[in-house]
Amino acid sequence: MKKMKSLTALVRPIVAALAVAGLAGGLLAGCEDAAGKAAEAPAAAGGPPVSAAVVLEKSIAETQEFSGRLEAIDHVEIRSRVSGFITQVNFKPGSQVKKGDVLFVVDPRPYQAEADRAQAAAASARAKADLARLELTRAERLLADKAIAQREFDERAASQKELDANARAAQAQYESAKLNLAYTRVTSPIDGRVSKAEITLGNLVDGSAVLTSVVSLERIYASFDGDEETYLRVGAQSHKGEPVVVKVGLANEEGFPHEGKLEFVDNQLDARTGSVRMRATFANTDGTLVPGLFARVQLGGGSAQSKAILINDRAVGTDQNRKFVFVVGKDNKAEYRAVTLGPTVDGMRVVRSGLKADEKIVVNGLQRVRPGAPITPQMVPMTSDVAAAGAKSEDKKDAKVAAL
Repeated sequence: MKKMKSLTALVRPIVAALAVAGLAGGLLAGCEDAAGKAAEAPAAAGGPPVSAAVVLEKSIAETQEFSGRLEAIDHVEIRSRVSGFITQVNFKPGSQVKKGDVLFVVDPRPYQAEADRAQAAAASARAKADLARLELTRAERLLADKAIAQREFDERAASQKELDANARAAQAQYESAKLNLAYTRVTSPIDGRVSKAEITLGNLVDGSAVLTSVVSLERIYASFDGDEETYLRVGAQSHKGEPVVVKVGLANEEGFPHEGKLEFVDNQLDARTGSVRMRATFANTDGTLVPGLFARVQLGGGSAQSKAILINDRAVGTDQNRKFVFVVGKDNKAEYRAVTLGPTVDGMRVVRSGLKADEKIVVNGLQRVRPGAPITPQMVPMTSDVAAAGAKSEDKKDAKVAAL
């Protein structure tokens, strides 16, 4: 009995200790489960985190961008007006030339000889006509004295007219010969840049052969095809003579550094493409703009400004043929909103319809958003680079968490 009592005394403390340990473990497990559920509840209720921004509203001068080509205002194919052998080529390929500069010389000797012959023939014809005029004057006096018959006088008058006509014909032939002689010096009709010589020294040329070409440089065209909306917006202004600003940028340039004016809008749209041909002129004193280059064209809408809603392109989603954004609605629920877009202005997209000023839209994380589902918006500024703004916001939050 004494042994049994001592054994019972030893077991009781052990059982009590085990009971306390089990109770503590149960309490800890319950606390952990409660904490885990409490942590999961806000996340489930708040929805996925996304970057959101307030849409902008400001006054803008609306612009549109097109692709175009640069064209020379004057482009001249240089041809010889007379046949002969090329005896001089007086330019370097690709150099600048002035109006009147001699580019080629065709052998002038045959044309000089023809001019001399025609000059002599013209002088002979004039001498005969002068003699006939003197004889007619004498015949008038003789006829007054009735020393000659009327018939003889009429014959001398007719002969004088014939010789005078022959003199004028000979003079015309001489002028033609001088003109052909001048054509042996092939000159540039405009100021500009000359191409290479297509026919070189010593070759025989005729009027059909192209010797070279010259393009003007001081001013240049930028031609592009505008759409129907553009025609309705600026066509009337152009036809009235009101200035419409056009800017261009080359493939290796940032933005649109060259400014000019809309010079021509065609009188009808192409029914097949729905486009209209337009052309702007630009100063080109430094020769940067070269005919044939591709150009990015920005077409302004005149001096008038209007208020517009602006958003970042990253906020726009595509649903088949429609564009949409997600608006942060009541209780932070995503609201699907179809929008009509306009051109890009200063890196931001114009929204013509579907949004109002001061509304908040999702700009990053569209793939995590479903219409009507809750979201956790993290506000960032509406800029042309909302991705960078969102990254900075995330970095700040991570820094705060690390500090805690």
